Amino acid sequence: MRHLILVLLTMTMFWSSYSYAERIKDIANVGGVRSNHLVGYGLVVGLNGSGDKTPFAEQSLLSMLNKFGIKVPDGTNTNAKNVAAVAVHAELPAFSKSGQKIDITVSSLGNAKSLRGGTLLMTPLKGVDGNVYALAQGNLVVGGLDASGADGSRITINVPSVGRIPNGATVEKTVNTGFDLGNTIRLNLKNADFTTATNLVNTINEQLGDGTAKALDAETVEVMAPRMANQRVAFLSLVENMEVVTGDAPARIIVNSRTGTVVIGQHVTVNPAAVTHGSLSVKITEDTQVSQPNAFGGGGTAVTGNSEVAVDQAGGRMFTFPKGVSLDDIVQAVNKVGAAPGDLVAILEALKQSGALKAELMII
Repeated sequence: MRHLILVLLTMTMFWSSYSYAERIKDIANVGGVRSNHLVGYGLVVGLNGSGDKTPFAEQSLLSMLNKFGIKVPDGTNTNAKNVAAVAVHAELPAFSKSGQKIDITVSSLGNAKSLRGGTLLMTPLKGVDGNVYALAQGNLVVGGLDASGADGSRITINVPSVGRIPNGATVEKTVNTGFDLGNTIRLNLKNADFTTATNLVNTINEQLGDGTAKALDAETVEVMAPRMANQRVAFLSLVENMEVVTGDAPARIIVNSRTGTVVIGQHVTVNPAAVTHGSLSVKITEDTQVSQPNAFGGGGTAVTGNSEVAVDQAGGRMFTFPKGVSLDDIVQAVNKVGAAPGDLVAILEALKQSGALKAELMII
């Protein structure tokens, strides 16, 4: 029987009656202040014979040589083994200024065996609008290893076709966040919740005065803020360190059908119900027999099969749930039954269909 991993998404029955405050900076983001993804296409050179053998890598090499005034005759195949075509991607943090450095990741696009020892040539990194925001170049740090022998033997450690360059790109263009525009800022909750939004508004108004904050919906809270950049930074520093009591998550059970992991939320309850659990085991045994005729029987030796089928149905065990049982009661009952992950999912689905399970059941 597969192991059942039962994870409790609560503290304990003693802790569940208490609410804990969290900093605003941990539960909300400032509207417009976010990172941006950049991507580019480039060439890695200097590989030790582990480069690409693809047409687009060859075409990229010829195009680069042509830009430097080196004309390669049409139809010439360079058979370069030390070059690899790669995709370069990075994340441009908010408020990044021209001249700052950011880390980049380099991934092989073709059939290069390894990027170890390679150097990325200057590669422009573009945003979703097609504009260049950074230039990448440098020596790769590759954590993987790929080695092969003349007889075809090969060993691979980790992923040698992906590498990183710390501080490998220089920011060339700043992204406008709109942080210093208008006389308000918006705080977007990471998890939309009406209770949390209300508590957030009340906390800010209690400390900074009535009317300072108002909720626009379950996710967004608008806050009056100074217009001057220096004062606005100090204001946000004050706001983001305020502590707010967050609302409890909805009653929910999440089942991972692939790993057998079950996560049960804090407010899951069950109405009165009786559950029986049994298992049906079918065992098939194959036995091969040889039929040998007498010396003068005139027949031939034959091999025959003998199959035995046995069905064993274990006695079902039943347990009951009284009205309004707690999470601890549910866990203890399931553990006593000893249900496998598949059986547990079937029990939860049956409870949900009967209306006894007061929670949202999600299977991922």
